[in-house]
Amino acid sequence: MMKYTFILNPNSRSGMGGMIWETIEPELIKRQVEYECLRTDYPGHAMKLVRELTADREEHILAVLGGDGTVNEVINGICDISKVTLGYIPTGSSNDFARGMKLPKDPLKALEVILNPGEIKKMDVGLLTRAGKERRFAVSTGIGFDAAICHQAAVSKLKVLLNRLKLGKLTYVGIALNRLFHDKPVKAEVTLDDGVTKQYKKVYFIAAMNNPYEGGGFYFCPDARSSDRQLDVIIISNLPKLAVLLLLPTAYKGWHVHFPGISVMQCKKVCVKMERALPVHTDGEPVFLRKEIKAELLKEQIRVISA
Repeated sequence: MMKYTFILNPNSRSGMGGMIWETIEPELIKRQVEYECLRTDYPGHAMKLVRELTADREEHILAVLGGDGTVNEVINGICDISKVTLGYIPTGSSNDFARGMKLPKDPLKALEVILNPGEIKKMDVGLLTRAGKERRFAVSTGIGFDAAICHQAAVSKLKVLLNRLKLGKLTYVGIALNRLFHDKPVKAEVTLDDGVTKQYKKVYFIAAMNNPYEGGGFYFCPDARSSDRQLDVIIISNLPKLAVLLLLPTAYKGWHVHFPGISVMQCKKVCVKMERALPVHTDGEPVFLRKEIKAELLKEQIRVISA
């Protein structure tokens, strides 16, 4: 039996991650599971720990206990994606990775899936390139309105409070309303696999998605599948702000895709050029402001433990 390496973010969901580990570890001991636990102490630490761990390029089972941001760090730290099997116990605010992969929210149920997998799925891994730098993503990458929400949520005191009240998802809703009325939409050029460049006016955001959910449950790309070797791209453009405000609630059910101003398409690669530099994110983790980004898929897929 291979050893499980747990990557624990004790500060996820404002400290809930550490408390959840206190319920997980006794179960591992009781079952006599061979494991080690690597705790993260600061942003970027999970990536460093995983890079050191997988530098041997041998087979590893990594079980992440944290939020989407921790998953993102782990994905970016893996030296050889094809040699890793990934398990996940969601303890974050949005948990879109777990939602998209249909993993249990309950920590003990998620642990049961890791220890007794129903299926090992192969998952595509996205790659964002901006200003010559690369960063992988599991859920999505985006530029504009959705990324601005992620940037603000990362430093939000409201998020800490709502997490303690188990209402962390509302953080993104509140910030979305604030950003909607303060951010000005821009012109954009989008180029897909066929090399044809299309112009879009009054663009609020563009996201390339590997999973269907983003931002704490927004069902932005209902047809996105994490193993189909395609990215689903959504563009919100040429709409008055009031219309965007009214459409946002429908995105929780995926109904927004039927309205004018919402463009969804599939591709293997997308290049986006914005009129001005805007916030960028990968899996909800802020990236510096950029005018141009490119998103595509890695050749290798990662194995994910599923129910």
